[in-house]
Formats: sequence, C-alpha cells, structure tokens
Amino acid sequence: MAEQEPAPGGNGSGEMIGEAQISVLAQYVKDLSVENPSAPQVFQWQVQPSLDVQFNIGVEKHSDELHEVTLKIDVSAKSENGVHFVVDLAYGGLFGLRSVPEEALQPFLLIEAPRLLFPFARQIISEAVSNTGFPPLMLDPIDFAGAYLQQLQGQQPQDEGGSEAGGAGGGEKAPSEA
Repeated sequence: MAEQEPAPGGNGSGEMIGEAQISVLAQYVKDLSVENPSAPQVFQWQVQPSLDVQFNIGVEKHSDELHEVTLKIDVSAKSENGVHFVVDLAYGGLFGLRSVPEEALQPFLLIEAPRLLFPFARQIISEAVSNTGFPPLMLDPIDFAGAYLQQLQGQQPQDEGGSEAGGAGGGEKAPSEA
C-alpha cells in the first residue's frame, strides 16, 4: 500500500495560527422554575390546554475569547379551566472563541451556539413537564437563523448591533408594529 501524506493544517501541524477556534467549555442550568399550580384538580380536567412557547437568547462577553450564551425558554400550558403547568428555563453555555472574524461573531453567538444548547434544554423541559405529572413535552426545533435574520431586519432602520435575539413570540414587535 502507498503511504498517504497528511493534509496540511491537520492535528499537531502548528498551522492553526489565524484559524478560527471554537469550543464549548461548559453547559449548565442557570435557572429552572417548574410550576403545577392547579394540581390536583388539573388531572380531572377534560380539556386540551393551549401551549405557549417563548424563547430569548442573551449573550454576555466575559473576555475577548470567552462568551456566555443563555437560552431562555418559557413554556406554559393553559386552558379555560386555568393553568396546567409553567416551565421557565435559562440554560447557559460558555464558549471559547479564538480568531473568529468580527463579522462571524454575532451569527455564531446568536445562531450556532443556541442551536448547540437547544437539544439539552429541550430534554430538561421534557423531563420537567413529565415530573409535573403530564406526558413529556418535546419542543419542536427552533429556527435560530430565521429569528436572527428577523432581528437584523427589525434593526436596520435603527442601525444598532444588539446582543439579544428572541422569537416564537419572544417579545419582538413586527416591523409594522414598531
């Protein structure tokens, strides 16, 4: 067999200078609130509740190479009988970013970082709802890229660079409402 030359820039090559490096340093629950305020009567109700899901993304810069991204998800189930359950989760991730171009920083922090955190946050919410006595709730995936683009379109007239994004009714006003 012929030996293959390793591709330049591979592990240990020392050619990483200037290349973007991204790592997830930690993931954690910052805050979790679970309420089942109508128990035990809620288990007798024969009505299907309406589900409201809100999300928001917060970014905090701790240093040039260290950013915390917090994915906040609020879920409530209500019907004409009352509140079935409420779950509020703030799930954080600590990201190490080195040599990331300035124009790629916001998209990473507001699209890719939340996308990495979301499956873990979804699992925590599913278990929390299950622990209230209801069937587990599996949230649909969130389009973080769409929310980011919507935020950019809403900010163009103001020409501001924000560090928060929200969606799914996350408190943002449509351009016609602003």
